[in-house]
Amino acid sequence: MSTMTDPPKADFRLSMLINDTRYRSLTFQVIAAIAIALSIWYLGNNLIQNLRAAGLNISYTFLGDPSGYDINQRLIEYDSQSSHGRAAVVGILNTLLVAFLACITATVFGVIAGVLRLSNNWLVSKLMAVYVEIFRNIPVLIWIIIIFTIMTAVLPGPRAFRGDNPTSSMLFDLFAFTNRGVYIPGPHFSSGFFSAAFLNWLLVIAVLIGSWFASREVEKRATLQQEQTGQRPKTGLVKLGVWLVPVALLMVLMGLTWDVPELKGFNFSGGIKIGGPLIALWFALSIYTGAFIAENVRAGIQAISKGQTEAAAALGLRPGRIMNLVILPQALRVIIPPLISQYLNITKNSSLAIAVGYADITATLGGITLNQTGRAIECVLLLMLFYLTASLLISMAMNVYNASVKLKER
Repeated sequence: MSTMTDPPKADFRLSMLINDTRYRSLTFQVIAAIAIALSIWYLGNNLIQNLRAAGLNISYTFLGDPSGYDINQRLIEYDSQSSHGRAAVVGILNTLLVAFLACITATVFGVIAGVLRLSNNWLVSKLMAVYVEIFRNIPVLIWIIIIFTIMTAVLPGPRAFRGDNPTSSMLFDLFAFTNRGVYIPGPHFSSGFFSAAFLNWLLVIAVLIGSWFASREVEKRATLQQEQTGQRPKTGLVKLGVWLVPVALLMVLMGLTWDVPELKGFNFSGGIKIGGPLIALWFALSIYTGAFIAENVRAGIQAISKGQTEAAAALGLRPGRIMNLVILPQALRVIIPPLISQYLNITKNSSLAIAVGYADITATLGGITLNQTGRAIECVLLLMLFYLTASLLISMAMNVYNASVKLKER
């Protein structure tokens, strides 16, 4: 009777790194990684040596020097005596602000236009088709300039609100629309928990994020109860309370008041100023990118089988409910991947802000600071690092969301 034994294991030999298919691919990857690392080291060392020979050294000490220029639109305290580093931070926040606002509004425009392009109403469908074809085939820079020009030419100046017989008046005595920008009431915390205003706002944002997670937990519990009992409890009031109660309590504790803009001298003071360059850039990026998102939405909807719509209609659902509950949730797996690219395009296209004088990171660090200090290499490297980091973070966040909405089979 024979005994079955495992074959003896062969000793490892260096030739197996090339001849053995188990190690060959790994070997080539290691060789390629070493070659890339050596190339980067060689190019970097060559750059440093050439700069040293020319009497130049890479240094970022200039970020601590006074900037010497003002920035109109800013989210943190800043003046002309602040450092170049702080000016760069102001530019970064301005870039993130316009990118965030444009991503939201472009998504709204894109979803509405994409859905209406498939409308049975011939006029609505053709109007959305005209919107898509016009806005996506004209460069976004032209739209930025057009919107900014129209805004400065049509809206009145602050002096139109002065005098005994002003030619313009504030809307509800709260909002002022001028050719310099829009002035709106701004919240002010009279008894905030922190001395720095932005820390109080971070606390408000943290509470809102906590309310969002609590609202999701309420929804999960309702779904679990529905699966166990077959009846879904009503969660509308509970979710409303989860959102409103913590925020309202926080606002009362922090002494929330509203700073209303008032005309003083030749301009408005108080409240929040949304500058004309910000509005032009924000609106142009939104309508331009929204046209591309509309096509992504249309493609995602058309990728869903028509039988899904017919089955939902057979259950008695109305067209609006069918779109919200059946079609769009399934279409997200097709819409989100190209949507990531559109969000990245918005972030990078925001660098065109310099055309209308909006102080983003390209205008501050890559414009005025670069010209004043002459540190072109350092400024460009920082710009590349910022846009690379922002793009990677956006991609990571959207990929996480994409994984959460993809179809999950039992």
